[in-house]
Amino acid sequence: MKKSFFYFVVVFALGVMATFAWQRYQSENPHADLPALKTTVANISGSPSTIALPNFAEIVERVGPAVVHISVESKLSARQRQSPFGNIDPDDPFYEFFKRFMPNHPPRDRIVRGMGSGFIVSADGYVYTNAHVVEGADKVTVKLTDQREFQAEVVGIDKPTDVALLKIDAADLPNVVIGDPAQVPVGEWVLAIGAPFGFENSVTAGIVSAKSRSLPDESYVPFIQTDVAINPGNSGGPLLNLKGEVIGVNSQIYSRSGGYQGLSFAIPIDVVNRVTEQLQKTGKVSRGYLGVGIQSLNQALAKSFGLDHVNGALVTSVEKGGAADKAGVQVSDIIIEFNGQKVRDAGALPPLVGAVTPGEEIEVVVWRDGDEKTLTITVGELSGDETPVAAKPGKEQSLDDWGLAVRNLSDDELAEQGVEQAVVITDVDGPAANAGLQAGDLVLAVNGREVGNVTELEKLLNDRKNTAALLIQRGQARLFVALTRGK
Repeated sequence: MKKSFFYFVVVFALGVMATFAWQRYQSENPHADLPALKTTVANISGSPSTIALPNFAEIVERVGPAVVHISVESKLSARQRQSPFGNIDPDDPFYEFFKRFMPNHPPRDRIVRGMGSGFIVSADGYVYTNAHVVEGADKVTVKLTDQREFQAEVVGIDKPTDVALLKIDAADLPNVVIGDPAQVPVGEWVLAIGAPFGFENSVTAGIVSAKSRSLPDESYVPFIQTDVAINPGNSGGPLLNLKGEVIGVNSQIYSRSGGYQGLSFAIPIDVVNRVTEQLQKTGKVSRGYLGVGIQSLNQALAKSFGLDHVNGALVTSVEKGGAADKAGVQVSDIIIEFNGQKVRDAGALPPLVGAVTPGEEIEVVVWRDGDEKTLTITVGELSGDETPVAAKPGKEQSLDDWGLAVRNLSDDELAEQGVEQAVVITDVDGPAANAGLQAGDLVLAVNGREVGNVTELEKLLNDRKNTAALLIQRGQARLFVALTRGK
């Protein structure tokens, strides 16, 4: 009984203390209110539910009927197939042995099949897809979502941009609305529709990861990078914005396994439209050509040229008689603006040049000798067999401050290397090794000044305070390397 009474007193005392504590809190915080506090917490915890997600279903319902499945067939002739005797030369003595004693079934023609995606851009039957989907095909079939099938005519393909234009004989077809890729910021939702692995009208979604992305061997396309799941069979399908407008053509993925790994690339639809317009009119594409070799800048190179930023394309070679040569562009010029548009890096320049109509006169701003210079260039035309020029990477004498050992070249060596004058590096150490220079590199120029011999090289280097930009030739490649004098 005594214990019960004791517990009662303790509980009562705690209750009184809690009451006084709450009253004191309210007097010090007159706006404090427990029910309101609960409401606030509920609002905070419930806030994610108020964020509206994109209505993908509405977009798919509206655009889906304009997305098509493309199947192709190509005939691989017997002559194109491997010999039943492998790669053995007919003159090899063993060839007769294999021919006599091994079964020799005459090779037959074989049908090779492929597939991809596409989308209808006009009610009268024009279809966009990738060049690699239909290239070399003998038969192209376009299948609509209502299961109708049409044999398609390949109006034209453009391999540099991986774009193809098809035409099917039909009318009143569902078609897409074209959007503006420039209005879609990085981080915004996008949607893809296609036929991965043959599963028609599959829908995937993600965000724009980056824009104007340059890829190796893809000089004329500033790709839209996304994390939308794209797999084999999606090629040629549309990339859509939140309005259901097409902003790109899904073209390729970056993958080590052959399947999706989070990096997908689409050709911006404005690039596609420029290409298909020419394909429809002439069946081929004409694009501008400068005739220069270029590379991107780094901080050390920019500093060596007196530039306070790393934006621009550094000219490593100029084609004699080309458009750039005629306009006065020089090796070591840094192209910072082309036709009114800033040049971010070397990868950004080819798409800008390719978009210009051959024969058009444009202005180019270059950085030369510590100042900007404006040149007027009449853009040439890239012929079918040309490829865009990309960045190309006596007695021994030591230049210890720079970590170099060099020597002059004989006339025969110059002729063999295809250069008129240069100095060869025979050994590297310290600063030169750290800069990435190698024995065998040819030094052609220092900060735009040509090098004829070791004496000239030493003078040009000593004229520099701390950093020099060496134009070197390594094999058939030319590139600038920033070299810093040792302490």
